[in-house]
Amino acid sequence: MPYQAKMLTSNAKHFIGNSFVELQTVNSTNNYAIEKVHDGLAFHGNVFFAHEQIAGKGQLGKKWIATPNQNIMMSVVLEPDFLRVSQQFYLSVCLADACAGFFTDFITSDFYIKWPNDIYWRDRKIGGILIENILQGDKWKFAVAGMGINVNQTEFPAFLTSAVSLKQITGKTFSPVDLAKELCKRTEEKYQQLRTGGFNELLEEYNGYLFRKNEKVKLKTGNGVFETTILGVSADGQLHSKDDIERNFNFGEVVWVI
Repeated sequence: MPYQAKMLTSNAKHFIGNSFVELQTVNSTNNYAIEKVHDGLAFHGNVFFAHEQIAGKGQLGKKWIATPNQNIMMSVVLEPDFLRVSQQFYLSVCLADACAGFFTDFITSDFYIKWPNDIYWRDRKIGGILIENILQGDKWKFAVAGMGINVNQTEFPAFLTSAVSLKQITGKTFSPVDLAKELCKRTEEKYQQLRTGGFNELLEEYNGYLFRKNEKVKLKTGNGVFETTILGVSADGQLHSKDDIERNFNFGEVVWVI
């Protein structure tokens, strides 16, 4: 069932980035933001930016490692009260589109959304999103969206073989704080599009950016590695592919082999 488009209400007046807090050092911007939400000190649109993050978090329990003062490491507090708990992927699409659109100001081509919400340039990862939710019964009270973008960093740990930064791609040095504020504006635009009933357009945009769409790739499951052609991602967040049969995967069921 499609979600109901909602007219702008009081919390929509608090645009994303209305409060932009810079933190010198924090364990995790998501942890910090969640604590503030639980304490009643953070609300829709508040953004927490860290110059240094010593225990950053990625998807599936992975760590997000970034050099201090060189990158975007921030968390955005959202109150997606117009969405049902079952529609969490809608927000993921919205935020991934915001990050991908952000790069259009700097990179003309070859950037993609790798399902579900990593941002890639060619075959290398330049950013990622981690959404953590605060639920109350069947109500989606808050989402805290951690956004990490590699900006000026040019050296990465040896095990991060696919990492790349905006500076490595463009040869230019940027202000991470200024770029973070621009990303807030992009996120606000896409969030309002989602809020006012534009999910179908957002999903179409997402699939337009989709990494390796219509290409044959190797994926790994518990049963081994297989080749399949990526077709797209559906509104429920499933990755669709086809080889001898049509396949549908939920997040966490397959691993990319690149």
